[in-house]
Amino acid sequence: MLEFIPAAKPQIGDEERAAVDRVLRSGMIAQGPEVASFEREFADHFVGGRETVAVNSGTSGLHLGLLACGIGPGDEVIVPSFTFAATGNSVALTGATPVFADIDPISFTLDPSSVEAAITPRTRAIMPVHLYGHPADMVALEGLAARHELMLVEDAAQAHGASLHGQPVGTFGAFAMFSLYPTKNMTSGEGGMVTAATPEIARMLRLLRNQGMERQYENEVVGFNARMTDLHAAIGRVQLEKVDAWTAKRRENASYLDAHLRGIRTPIVADGAHHVYHQYTIRVPEDRDGFVTALREEHQIGSGVYYPIPNHRLPSLAGFAPGVELPQTEAAAREVVSLPVHPALDHDDLARIVEAVTHVMRAGA
Repeated sequence: MLEFIPAAKPQIGDEERAAVDRVLRSGMIAQGPEVASFEREFADHFVGGRETVAVNSGTSGLHLGLLACGIGPGDEVIVPSFTFAATGNSVALTGATPVFADIDPISFTLDPSSVEAAITPRTRAIMPVHLYGHPADMVALEGLAARHELMLVEDAAQAHGASLHGQPVGTFGAFAMFSLYPTKNMTSGEGGMVTAATPEIARMLRLLRNQGMERQYENEVVGFNARMTDLHAAIGRVQLEKVDAWTAKRRENASYLDAHLRGIRTPIVADGAHHVYHQYTIRVPEDRDGFVTALREEHQIGSGVYYPIPNHRLPSLAGFAPGVELPQTEAAAREVVSLPVHPALDHDDLARIVEAVTHVMRAGA
């Protein structure tokens, strides 16, 4: 029987286990020196040294980042609907209103023209998502933000190492969040990193993650417990040493799929974009769900459908979007499938994926 090829496969090795053991032996398990080192190393690695704050999840990072920028009740933040719910949730959790805009059908990221049409006098910020590892059109969005005097903030959860015209994602906005969930391009087991454009935003992030304290028992603001532990930071520090090689392998795998898949709407990379392929996402216009089932049951190949229900139609967020029509978002939600592209794949795995996809498409799923 064929061995199953999963859609994602976290890479955890002996080095990560040794790092966790080292922290356990030290007796310093809560936020401590490992977190501080991880913050500096992550900043130097991905965002040119921009100040970075570690938190316990990507969602916490978005929530605290918005609060640190002063977003709250009465404000509107424009976000994509075609993304994980954490993007819209984080806005709603501040008391602000998420306003959903449509996506570009090529990159799956925010369409600047749809964003502009959604701007109102209450709009305070635009939050693009660098979806699947492809950077959003930050040049156009920066121009929009400047013309309308809006903040630009980034959901870079899936985009570690991505860039646009040589500028790393995570360095465009007032803040940016990178997720460290196990299936991301690198992980700390769980966690997030928030990069900040100013010392003031960074300081507020640090207060908010730690019950509003910079010094013990001197609570300055009402805050949260959103700290990262040294255990998680130790894993992340090891992963930082490996992530570039993993990203290169993801890009190599994507190139193989690009070259060998025929008759498939494979990913297109925008001019000047450096795609890090958190996901390798194709479109299946006819019977997407049958295609996914056939790959799994007939060929033992996993895949992912991200995201089948747009945020503006979720029961939790639909109340913010009465009457909203996002045709490109709806089409993507019906058609997208993410094929395995992770760095654990070998040549034989890739050949199997190509053969299986070709067979299923010819059979009409």
